[in-house]
Amino acid sequence: MDVASVCVPTLHHLEVAKRAIEKDVHCLIEKPITLTVAEGEELLTLLNSRSLIVGVGHIERFNPIVREIERIIRKPLYVDISRHNPGSARITDSSIVEDLMIHDIDIVFNVLYKPLQGLRVNPVFGAVETESHSVGYEIHSAGNNDLCTALIEFGRSIVSLSASRKASKKIRKIYIEEEEFTIEGDFMNQEIYVYRKPERYGIENERYTQENIIEKVLVNKVEPLKEELKSFIKCVEQGAEFKITPMQALNNLKICEEIRFCMLLREETE
Repeated sequence: MDVASVCVPTLHHLEVAKRAIEKDVHCLIEKPITLTVAEGEELLTLLNSRSLIVGVGHIERFNPIVREIERIIRKPLYVDISRHNPGSARITDSSIVEDLMIHDIDIVFNVLYKPLQGLRVNPVFGAVETESHSVGYEIHSAGNNDLCTALIEFGRSIVSLSASRKASKKIRKIYIEEEEFTIEGDFMNQEIYVYRKPERYGIENERYTQENIIEKVLVNKVEPLKEELKSFIKCVEQGAEFKITPMQALNNLKICEEIRFCMLLREETE
């Protein structure tokens, strides 16, 4: 059994993965799957003729708070995910969208709103279309692709994603509102709090008061990278599909390209 971890700069993902696949080596490819959607489609075409286990390293899927949040949620009304970083000289071939925001795109489209799979991107109208859904974007960006906010609408549900490489503080937060409860999660500390309304309201000292029930969810903290690698080896040994498939990763990249397209349109009109 031969396996390889492809963690070279994104510019070389297709070249290195192709060399491994052509030698029948199972591959775990770092995100994003390739530099462009066209390259991703080329890679998937190559995989169609081979029975290999190939996965893509969207590491936050192995963060235990994602699994817990998936268990808790019912019908999200509002989702806000922030992923802010100080600048890094290590990243030279990816925009803020493919570098940071792609983690949360993966969570939104493959965990929180799982029915929205098999995506078709329409760059003319600035929307991602499925058989029964249309997802619209409003994009705000600045700072040479180092800042981006994307507002995404799923029917009556609104998702706000923000990413930055200009921050002086590292932030990895998720916030979800539903009718009956609110969730706050921290990806770095692997903590989740659930706020529930007990329907107790009143006035104290002429001030409006509301009592909430606050639950701290018990999370079995782990190292996501270690879990990702263990999972991939297990999938190869058992001949099972990896949690993040090349098709899912390609859909994530399509959404990234769509967001960047909207960013360019906005810049051209300003």
